[in-house]
Amino acid sequence: MRWFEDYEIGHVERFGAYVVSRDEVIDFAKKFDPQPFHLDDKAAAANPIFGRLAASGWHSCAMLMRMLTDHWTEDGHFSLAGTGVDELRWLKPVYPGDVLSAEAEVLAKKASGSKPIGFIDYRLAMFNQLGETVMTLKVTNIQPRRPE
Repeated sequence: MRWFEDYEIGHVERFGAYVVSRDEVIDFAKKFDPQPFHLDDKAAAANPIFGRLAASGWHSCAMLMRMLTDHWTEDGHFSLAGTGVDELRWLKPVYPGDVLSAEAEVLAKKASGSKPIGFIDYRLAMFNQLGETVMTLKVTNIQPRRPE
């Protein structure tokens, strides 16, 4: 298990190899973001931004969360909760067939003065197989502190 005290400011972790499938893009869009460029090849081709079927930005967030959870579970990381998301940016479309990876950098940390927890600020970035940054955001996780 990794405790709040184990995290160093400036530490960067790289992980993931998530393959984006066409069926998953369409399924997510049908359920949560049913815009034509997420559902239909012809409509997506006519869109001057995407040019072809593209994943929802919210789906991109969910794929990043999956990679984080898989990586941090393997790594012994244990988050009690998150406090929110700041500065979310979708920089490039994510397409079926893309292979996504991620990076997490520890920006800051602060111990609670009253509870056995600490807050860790991260910069997260997600990349496609070409190394292009497709999404960035900042989050704060609540981590348990090492028992005395």
